[in-house]
Amino acid sequence: MVIPALVLLVAGLLWGLMAAVARIQCVDAARAGARAAARGEPAEDVRRAARAAAPPGARVETAREGELVRVAVRARTVGPGPLTVELSSEAVALDERRAGGSGVL
Repeated sequence: MVIPALVLLVAGLLWGLMAAVARIQCVDAARAGARAAARGEPAEDVRRAARAAAPPGARVETAREGELVRVAVRARTVGPGPLTVELSSEAVALDERRAGGSGVL
């Protein structure tokens, strides 16, 4: 009775750890994509930068709103049926090309 309970506990902990890692990867990917977009890189390069940091199978969406660029990354965790959860992260950056600053901080 104790061994099956321990196996389920360890499996649950491992799933939680894998979900946390995938969430962190989504955050990193959104930030990488937003940085690339803020530098004025082409849309395909922005998606490539985000996908390089994203978990496998993640979807990357980009949008421009005036001087802001928005990158959203969505991915699903691995797991059977109800243990599959959608994770998402979004990052926003100021488009350096469109911002009217002098470049001096």
